[in-house]
Amino acid sequence: MAIRLDKFLKLARLVKRRTVAQEMVEAGAVRIDGRKVKPSSDVKVGSTLEVAFPRRLLVVEVLVDEEAVLKRRGCEPYRLIEDKRVNPETKLWDR
Repeated sequence: MAIRLDKFLKLARLVKRRTVAQEMVEAGAVRIDGRKVKPSSDVKVGSTLEVAFPRRLLVVEVLVDEEAVLKRRGCEPYRLIEDKRVNPETKLWDR
């Protein structure tokens, strides 16, 4: 099973709104397994997501890719690999 990237970001509570997730992905601030992707890209269990916020970079491993499970409270949808503070002017990768 797989779920759209923008929907996963919202349901996993990494971002507050799906439209924000779509904008982040389109801006190149989100990668799956190191690849630049689209908001409609599939997220699968075992994938590594890199999510660049203005002042931090989150790297997580996807543990759940089923929408019904993601909607439940108490579900751990991802495992945090790295949470790194960054300077907003630092280029994390070529966009």
